[in-house]
Amino acid sequence: MPLPDLGVPITTLASGVSVHHGVEFAAVEGFRPLLLDLYQPAPGPGLRSAIVYLHGGGWAVGTRRRFGRALAAWSPSALDLVAQAGFVVATVDYRLSGEAQFPSQLHDVKAAIRWLRGNAARLGVDPTRVMVWGESAGGHLAVLAGLTGERAELEGTVGEFVGESSAVCGVIDWYGPMNLLSLSSQHLPDSDKRPDDPSSWESTMVGAPLQQAPDLARAASPISYVHCAAPPIHIHHGTVDTFVPFAQSIEFVEALRAAGGSVELVAVEGADHFWIGAPDVEAIFDASLAFAVRVTARS
Repeated sequence: MPLPDLGVPITTLASGVSVHHGVEFAAVEGFRPLLLDLYQPAPGPGLRSAIVYLHGGGWAVGTRRRFGRALAAWSPSALDLVAQAGFVVATVDYRLSGEAQFPSQLHDVKAAIRWLRGNAARLGVDPTRVMVWGESAGGHLAVLAGLTGERAELEGTVGEFVGESSAVCGVIDWYGPMNLLSLSSQHLPDSDKRPDDPSSWESTMVGAPLQQAPDLARAASPISYVHCAAPPIHIHHGTVDTFVPFAQSIEFVEALRAAGGSVELVAVEGADHFWIGAPDVEAIFDASLAFAVRVTARS
């Protein structure tokens, strides 16, 4: 099908993937416009699966153009490679913690999912095959979005497609925090991170020191929403992560499996945050992409 006119500049990459730059998917009064870049594969038959990608940065920094430090120099880029695999990819900005506190970030992510579904026909997307993938803070938001697709109280009213569903058919998480209340106790002894500090990324995101506002911390923790009907979730996490303890993923996996949900965890031995020390980052990416292909093939 021909490329849709989204009113923004388009770049066609050497792979044949077309990139729509800076599409406004929502506007929140008093804040900057919320933008996404849309990667579309070369034209082909049938409807495409879609992935919403969420950048990391401690909810405080980062942009939609970042797919993790370890992959920054890749050519073709990671986003190009995902699109080459047949996915329409929306890599999105969300409000950062200096702009708004939780659940604003989740509301923005859900608005992006709804935008993709609301525009599915003209984008050539199958609305039943939409996934979400995130790194670090983006992984946290990806899992939250995956677990709360049917939770009306967390939907928010951001964007024009409020009536659409924000449910997804699968989630990929790279080392996202899962339980804000257990983060500090699980940190490795040599880590200098103190999530409970008033100025920490986590406390800034929820708007209060975590242990002084347990209800806020609990509401912002993916582990609070595990349920048997959760979409399949795939996690990669380094075993010596000094930012987000590997124990966070273990705790979450145990809770989701106990609830009857489907989740797989790949331990990356010797790897720190940002895949520092990971023996084969390409293998991590390939395994994550293979999961996306499997999940969307059976959705």
